[in-house]
Amino acid sequence: MFATFTFYLFAISTLVGGIFTVVGRNPVHSVLWLILSFLSAAGLFVLLGAEFVAMLLIIVYVGAVAVLFLFVVMMLDVDFAELKAEMAKYLPLGLLIGLVILMQLAMAFGVWSFSEGVETRLGAEIGEGSNTAQLGLLIYDDYILVFQLAGLILLVAMIGAIVLTLRHREDVKRQNVVGQMMRDPAKAMELKDVKPGQGL
Repeated sequence: MFATFTFYLFAISTLVGGIFTVVGRNPVHSVLWLILSFLSAAGLFVLLGAEFVAMLLIIVYVGAVAVLFLFVVMMLDVDFAELKAEMAKYLPLGLLIGLVILMQLAMAFGVWSFSEGVETRLGAEIGEGSNTAQLGLLIYDDYILVFQLAGLILLVAMIGAIVLTLRHREDVKRQNVVGQMMRDPAKAMELKDVKPGQGL
């Protein structure tokens, strides 16, 4: 009974948060409703027994992405009224695309079926214990080489992005940190005796 009540509570708050994220007039309020939707979805994952996915949702989306959205929205002076006016022109096309996507999902899930013996195979693969522990054993035991190679590829991509942005072009003015630190304070400022009625 309590699990059912908790499920409906999280489900309703997820739907309400998603709806108010879209229809909210204030972008800051929309981001806050989005955070509520993420937290409620994390609660649904906990009820399903997927606590690892729930913690990822909270740490990555709520702790990083949503907070980043919030800071960007609050720091940038964006005319959201003009953006919504521009968005209204493309609303019929967006609704048509959404309807097509919903029809495709309905057709895909309408013919969805599991193969025979799926419960036995899942039970053999999952084993005993929490899914976080089983996932850790699976990644760091059976697929450790693939996991390390994926991390190495991401590291190389990050280094490549940093190198590409650090190209010293003459048409770009850059900060000289070493020059600022090694400057002579006596030469950093010069006093001018400006006569009345005379400019610099």
